[in-house]
Amino acid sequence: MGYPDTFEGFMIHSQKDWSDFKKDEIKPKKFEDRDIDIKIEACGVCGSDVHTITGGWGEASLPLCVGHEIIGKAVKVGDKVTTVKVGDRVGVGAQIWACLECKNCKSDNENYCPHQVDTYNAPYPDGTIAQGGYASYVRAHEYFTFKIPENIPSDEAAPMMCAGLTTYSPLVRAHTGPGKKVAILGIGGLGHFGLLWANALGAETYALSHTPGKKDDALKLGAKEFICTADKDWAKKWAFTFDFILNAADMTHEFNLSDYMSTLAVNGTFHNVGLPDKPLPQMMAQDFAPNGAAISGSHIGSRPEMLAMLKLASEKSIKPMIETVDISEEGCKEAVERVQKNEVRYRFALVNFDKAFPER
Repeated sequence: MGYPDTFEGFMIHSQKDWSDFKKDEIKPKKFEDRDIDIKIEACGVCGSDVHTITGGWGEASLPLCVGHEIIGKAVKVGDKVTTVKVGDRVGVGAQIWACLECKNCKSDNENYCPHQVDTYNAPYPDGTIAQGGYASYVRAHEYFTFKIPENIPSDEAAPMMCAGLTTYSPLVRAHTGPGKKVAILGIGGLGHFGLLWANALGAETYALSHTPGKKDDALKLGAKEFICTADKDWAKKWAFTFDFILNAADMTHEFNLSDYMSTLAVNGTFHNVGLPDKPLPQMMAQDFAPNGAAISGSHIGSRPEMLAMLKLASEKSIKPMIETVDISEEGCKEAVERVQKNEVRYRFALVNFDKAFPER
């Protein structure tokens, strides 16, 4: 049938064969008056994509097209859309719908809406399964569609849609800024954004990593100091130091968390945005007592936070460290397999969508 009735996407058909992508037809949800159709030109490859297709986060609805760091041009807008016009370059992140009526939505916490729809592998109220951005087009509600500043290239804007917002939101909600000491734990796709944002917001920023080879990158990204957590007794020097630790690591289940908690200042917080497949390590209540520390987590961010983040990135010319791969069956396979092996510095963007979808 073709657009606008159907889209095309690179999809997996089995979580056993999680990196075998085949181009297939996508049937989108019905177009409604606040929807926007986006012709995709770049899509980031997120750790969430890998957790989903491998089954690490449970069974997926198959066949499935992942990808929730989407940049493209608006080609159709609904009658009631006011924030975007045809031709605008826009982005979509990890959430594509919410009720916009509950108390969470009305307090700029729509990312915690109990009725929210993720950008892929989630059912809309009509039962349609949302499909992601390894595709020719995506259909999104305007509240979850964001105009991209002209000076941010599409391949750099793409990873901001999830990794960027996921790290920016908790830092802002923790009042990160001058006078605060903030540590970013895990210097990867998420963590490298954490360093960029914490530094741009004015905090005294530190990098925590067990990989000494990331020191130079961490300093370039804005860390005042690099702390190698593989060193013996590394935490002792840093006792009672950090107001906030943003944990962007994907291997928290292997950490001695009490060491990290000991580096928090009084009433400091250890905040999780990395979401491993396995449970957190067992802890004793006593581990929280010496400094009154807390442990917390968060889910992406809100529309106002996304817009503020893009404004900050534009004004301060903040650039993530990315690699690009042409979207294709082979390109998708290479990207997700390398993300799974942690062989990217620090984020992939799939590009050259016109070559993959020449008939759109």
